[in-house]
Amino acid sequence: MKNIFLLTILLTAIISCRKVNNDCNENYYSNAPNQNWFKSHNGSQEEAHGHYILSCSDGGFLQVGETGFIPNSASLFVVKTNSSGELIWKKEYSSSGHNLGNSAIEIADGYIICGAINQKSTILKVNKSNGQLISQSTFNNLIGNNAIEHICETPSGFAAVGYQNAEDPNNTFFTEGNGILLLIDSIGNLTGNWDINSLMAHGYRIINHNNELIISGLTEGAQDYALVKTSISGNNVLWNKTFGGNGNDHCFGLDVNANGEIFLTGHTKSGTENWDTFTIKTSNDGDKLWEVVKGNPRGFDPKYIHDETWGIKATTDGGCIIVAGTGDEYGNYNRKCGSNESSNTWRVYLIKFNNNGSINWEKTYIGNEGHWAGEDIDLTTDGGAIIAVDNGQFGFLKIDPF
Repeated sequence: MKNIFLLTILLTAIISCRKVNNDCNENYYSNAPNQNWFKSHNGSQEEAHGHYILSCSDGGFLQVGETGFIPNSASLFVVKTNSSGELIWKKEYSSSGHNLGNSAIEIADGYIICGAINQKSTILKVNKSNGQLISQSTFNNLIGNNAIEHICETPSGFAAVGYQNAEDPNNTFFTEGNGILLLIDSIGNLTGNWDINSLMAHGYRIINHNNELIISGLTEGAQDYALVKTSISGNNVLWNKTFGGNGNDHCFGLDVNANGEIFLTGHTKSGTENWDTFTIKTSNDGDKLWEVVKGNPRGFDPKYIHDETWGIKATTDGGCIIVAGTGDEYGNYNRKCGSNESSNTWRVYLIKFNNNGSINWEKTYIGNEGHWAGEDIDLTTDGGAIIAVDNGQFGFLKIDPF
């Protein structure tokens, strides 16, 4: 009798943690965090689209992207808020109409913004308090249309990755270009330029871990995830790996935890009916520890649903959290979720994985009007997260601690 009683308690706990919402057929986890607040800020053009979000040392947040549309009207757009999402400043930087805002890092005396101005790789250093431009470095000796996607600090300055010679320059995510690794000194001068195209056609993220560079991106044709480790000088490739299946595998997110374990995320069409999230954990030597493909959290016909994953953060438990947008890319309002929602309503989609790749929880988030799609994620000091949301503006979604 005692064993039956304990089993009943255990089953009740499991069911309370994960149950099915029959109205929308979405898996519901009671331990998933709630939305704390949401704020959005517009640019000068009819639409703004953020790509990267940063938790800042002052407790506020910085988001980077564009307002307007390339190639004719896009400005690099940066928004800084306080810890409650209220606007502190917003700035636009442009020359012509083809400008990209791709990512940012915080350094002691400013924010470094990465992207392209007039189709040329550029880093901007801006004042933390008001966004005023301190310095700008544009690297005109790279080939064709080119841009910096991401940057990290090194003992001698910075290392950055991106692409040059883009065949599809109006694509803000995969340009069919040639991967590059740049070394830049502390005042913005280019000191090294490494062709990494044999390893990846598009360098997307870079992290300095223990004075070694870990770089992720997409292989030629966006067929597979690419992962590379080099020396801090960039001139010595320590190892390189690719991951993926028989379909396209698009790698956009990278993080490294305190133990040096590496996390990758993006989306895949390998063995799926449509795009699903695709997350990988490796050792510091690039040996795969686990991989998980997961999508369609609301239970629609999967052949219509895109789960497009852009950001990842390692968590202190050895796992990670990813952010995606989930919705019907084909604009069909007749495919319903229960009686309430069309599959064409896009939502932010979060998945929390534990150390072994099992799902701790997953949840979608939506505002009162329009569509939301998750574009990037960073952790916050209270144990929660801040999400960059595409709602036609720069959306800031704060998630409770988890």
